[in-house]
Amino acid sequence: MLKKEEKIWIALRIILGLILLWAFFDKLFGLGFATSVDKSWLLGNSPTFGFLINTKGFFSDLFHGLAGIVLVDWLFMLGILLIGICMVFGLALRLTGYLGAILMFLMWLAFIPVANNPLLDDHVIYGLIFIGIAIVKPYYGFGFGKSWYKCNIVKKYKLLW
Repeated sequence: MLKKEEKIWIALRIILGLILLWAFFDKLFGLGFATSVDKSWLLGNSPTFGFLINTKGFFSDLFHGLAGIVLVDWLFMLGILLIGICMVFGLALRLTGYLGAILMFLMWLAFIPVANNPLLDDHVIYGLIFIGIAIVKPYYGFGFGKSWYKCNIVKKYKLLW
């Protein structure tokens, strides 16, 4: 029987994974929400260009230089896809929790100072949830956690927890 706290962490993990998967599919197909159909990755557009070119923070020159680079596009898209899948299905939560936190930190860094608050935005909240998931490791709730953590390679390499 799961405790209330475990259920909350499991729900946060799945919701955060679904947010990333939605972002992936919206950018891939241009579903018309954050990404219009004519800006989809499948039509040859950069999924990172619009975000990176519009940064206005302290590090905007760095992020402007990364806008539209194919390797950056692939790393970002694969990152949000794999982190999203792992969060939804409960796989490699320690690793993906920390990687998700790094992704959120970089996205937050792109807009420092944040428009509505000098330091805080949704990326900070998501990053803290990712760190919490990496530390708390809600393994056995909804998903494939039990099977994953019994695999020999996972037992051998604790990084895959």
